Amino acid sequence: MRLNQHHYHRHLSKRILKVGRRWLSTTEATRSSSSNSSTSPSLYTWGTNKNGCLFQPSTEKIAWEPQTPKNLSSLSLSSPIKSVVCGATDTALVLEDGGVYVAGQNKSGQLGVGHTRPVEQLTSLSTEKNNLPPIEKIALGQKFGAAITKEGDLYSFGSGGSVISGMGYLGHGNAESCPEPKLVESLVEDGCLAKDVVLGESHMTVLTTEGEVLTTGASSYGRLGNGESGTDQLYLEPVEILREATQIAGGKAFTLALDKEGVVHAWGRNHKGQLGVGFGMAVDMYSMEEVPVPIDSDELMNRTVTKIAAGNSHAACISSSGELFTWGSNFHLEPVRVSEVLHTKIVDVVCGDDYTLALSEDSQLYVWGKGKTGVLGVGSDSKSLNQAKMIKTLADQKVVQISAGWSHAACLVHE
Repeated sequence: MRLNQHHYHRHLSKRILKVGRRWLSTTEATRSSSSNSSTSPSLYTWGTNKNGCLFQPSTEKIAWEPQTPKNLSSLSLSSPIKSVVCGATDTALVLEDGGVYVAGQNKSGQLGVGHTRPVEQLTSLSTEKNNLPPIEKIALGQKFGAAITKEGDLYSFGSGGSVISGMGYLGHGNAESCPEPKLVESLVEDGCLAKDVVLGESHMTVLTTEGEVLTTGASSYGRLGNGESGTDQLYLEPVEILREATQIAGGKAFTLALDKEGVVHAWGRNHKGQLGVGFGMAVDMYSMEEVPVPIDSDELMNRTVTKIAAGNSHAACISSSGELFTWGSNFHLEPVRVSEVLHTKIVDVVCGDDYTLALSEDSQLYVWGKGKTGVLGVGSDSKSLNQAKMIKTLADQKVVQISAGWSHAACLVHE
């Protein structure tokens, strides 16, 4: 499964060339961004403020509507915010200069700050000790985290797993936990550059710049996509059946991949219809797919998918015409169009625990699902929404990026 010596030298030469190109393009993009935007985007958070994940004082238990974080005012950020990332119970800010700040529960060390205590105040992920390079992208899971540098290297941190829950989450070749970010050296050795990373409960999926999909961690319920459910993987290994993927998304125990033809492939656990592959009126608790299966439902027939998203046990996708489809959570076993937003073109979608956020081309943010934790952002009177509803608090804002955690959500806006 590991690359042989011939592949190693071939990929290494590609890596040397691509690192130079990636660094140049990233530098140019940052310079262009800095020159074109005079102000930093504003951050809004809402939902349950457990362990400071909303960047609000601990006295603020639930924010029923989006609000600007009070704890940000006292923090002098080194550059504008590039993206906000909501993990299961934690939150991260990625800055344009590659700096990262984190806060939240951190129960398993998934924030990579060197301990497993709550991080109630925004804390820098980079320290003199770990000397972390500038970060392009970060992912926060329930038990572990991962970050991709601007040069395409992958770092992982947090729990490495156990005999009971599965091993190899971090891709370092063992089940050891890492309190701080640690370079995944096997990707460097194999000459692979990381483009994206998504984290399940006990497995990690990586998309390389070559379009290869790699997985590591617990093998139960087929979540590794390699046709086995009995042997955990300690290193990132390729999902052989997939070629030239362009996007990945993942939930608790399942994964989605979008290929260059606009077809969605799904594998892993399917007990709530989260794979979108149908099979009758119901699925049982042991339902799964051990290798990627294309979602070829009637609703997606003759449509090209351009965006995929996944939550705990449901998923969504957007077609090239801006139509939005969702499935899973025991409601739909195959993709179904969201009729309430057919009047507009959807450009982005994210999935939380039991809710979904969708962004339209005119910067309106829509939400639906279960919201007793405040994640719907439409006020305390609505604990559940069966149909998509616009978040009026943000109606006059230009929303540019959205993120959804289990019981909290966030967005960036240009006011």
